Amino acid sequence: MKTLPSLRSALRSSALALVLAAGLAPSAGAGEAVAVAASIKPVHSLVAAVMDGVGAPGIIVDGAASPHTYALKPSTARVLEKAELIFWVGPRLETFLVKPLETLGAGARSIELGEAHDLTLLPVRAGGAFERHSHDDEDDDGDEHGHREAAQPHDTHAHGEAAKDHDGHAHADQESRDHGGHDHDGMDSHIWLDPMNAKAMVHEIEEALSEADPANAERYKANAEAVEARLDALTAEIAAELAPVKDRSFVVFHDAYQYFEARFGLAAAGSITVSPEVMPGAERVADLRAKIKDLKVACVFSEPQFQPKLVSVLVEGTQARAGVLDPLGADLADGPELYFDLIRGLAASVKDCLSGS
Repeated sequence: MKTLPSLRSALRSSALALVLAAGLAPSAGAGEAVAVAASIKPVHSLVAAVMDGVGAPGIIVDGAASPHTYALKPSTARVLEKAELIFWVGPRLETFLVKPLETLGAGARSIELGEAHDLTLLPVRAGGAFERHSHDDEDDDGDEHGHREAAQPHDTHAHGEAAKDHDGHAHADQESRDHGGHDHDGMDSHIWLDPMNAKAMVHEIEEALSEADPANAERYKANAEAVEARLDALTAEIAAELAPVKDRSFVVFHDAYQYFEARFGLAAAGSITVSPEVMPGAERVADLRAKIKDLKVACVFSEPQFQPKLVSVLVEGTQARAGVLDPLGADLADGPELYFDLIRGLAASVKDCLSGS
């Protein structure tokens, strides 16, 4: 958590007015709701679920916008300016937030959910099974050891008994050996696509809200426990749904889905691009088309945040079908249910395309 400069004293009363205008009443006997902002729709959904019945968080990257290409607008800058708590994944994903979070108002805090306790972290890949070369600061074998790292949470001072998962090593020592202190620059930032990571994020959200707004702490805790139970049930539900198509290979638009793949045992063959800021050239497209044929890829997925034309070119004349995966919930209504709808939507898209339905 980072301490940001002070906010105007009127913010608490204006935040309460917004809550009441939205028809959400504070808990009985509780104080005014804390003013909260969340970076992307999945994070906003989890925060909204924990705040249910107390207040409603603001959102920064809404609609079909992507955090990879987002530029801060005056309207979203105002959301940041008013917030006392700002939840985001971290600087690798929401690069556009780094400078604003260093300069905004006094007494506010940013909560980097990429540092939450008990997360399963995976290293950035250089293109799935298609390439084995280095990417940024990764070792050449980064793809090969990715799933071994996924076996354990990254944070050894985790809550309760989870602290024992790393053979008793202290968090600071382990982090400095594995990631250079508290630096996770080599880690994939799409952490929310594993529902068990979402569960860890919910715990972090509840702790931050309860600390900032102790009058409503009891409600936050009850909400968080309910969401965590639903996430457990969701994980079991999706695992059963995807079991019949686990062995069928597919290619994604950009490499955002390895947490989803790892959690549910899916067989991704690779990605069109490692990052949506870097589009493949003609030679790369020809190489991808050849490998889609050679690997008998069943489906190539585009995303609603980016033009699907490239996917159409890749699947033309091959056995592969075209599908759409949405890692952010572009067309989903903001709110507590978005996260659950998002994960179910991903599962349905994968199953439908891989099964040919």
